[in-house]
Amino acid sequence: MTNFEAGSSGSSKPGPRIIAIANQKGGVGKTTTTVNLGAAAAELGHRVLIIDLDPQGNASTGLGINPRSLEHSMYDVLLHDVPIDDATEAAAVRNLFLAPANLDLAGAEIELVPAFSREMRLKNALAAVGDDYDLVFIDCPPSLGLLTVNAFAAATEVLVPVQCEYYALEGLGQLLRNVDLVQRNLNSALQLSHIVLVMYDARTNLAAQVASEVREHFGSKVCRSVIPRTVRLSEAPSFGQPITVFDPTSRGALAYRDLAKEVTGEPS
Repeated sequence: MTNFEAGSSGSSKPGPRIIAIANQKGGVGKTTTTVNLGAAAAELGHRVLIIDLDPQGNASTGLGINPRSLEHSMYDVLLHDVPIDDATEAAAVRNLFLAPANLDLAGAEIELVPAFSREMRLKNALAAVGDDYDLVFIDCPPSLGLLTVNAFAAATEVLVPVQCEYYALEGLGQLLRNVDLVQRNLNSALQLSHIVLVMYDARTNLAAQVASEVREHFGSKVCRSVIPRTVRLSEAPSFGQPITVFDPTSRGALAYRDLAKEVTGEPS
């Protein structure tokens, strides 16, 4: 992978914004949000790295990467000190790159336990990429184990997708407690920056009630952009494409473009 050419010696460009996308509940749109927010941000001209930290590797397959054909994956980065550049693949979208996962990562939770500086492996790996990227999105597994702790220790921000369904706020308290623990013990810079309402079905009263409850709880941290529940968003990963490529004019694509502008601070 080709890095940016080094700037002038006086350059002091800050490092990338590193955003962990997390929710310990499964099936809440973490990977969908990681892939499509990353692609939409890349479309805006930001240089984006997606890190797949979920052993299921759905972010990798969702960007057309076959986990079985990888020479290196995030497992090698975390457990064998392989440079993250050596595990990085260019996606089909301009400015978008992926550090993929495969099933080997499932063993990493256990193998990391005796490892030296086990919570900081990802942070140390990312230190080497320096100014290569503007944004790094980390797709966390649906648990609060060592992989997610690595993501929180490396990140500057946490973005939480919340589905507009019954029990949406269930377990969110534990996630926030873990963010607080990491903030106090490993990474004082970490902050909960965004909550994103996903799987919104405007036809149901429940979705409106959940959205209202989440906004009441978390105020300005809840993004204005809401991601609708659509068939096209569900179909895109099976074609190995983000929604912005698979169906660029769909409601899902427009919603993720709006979200990308909101998250990156671009004018709408």
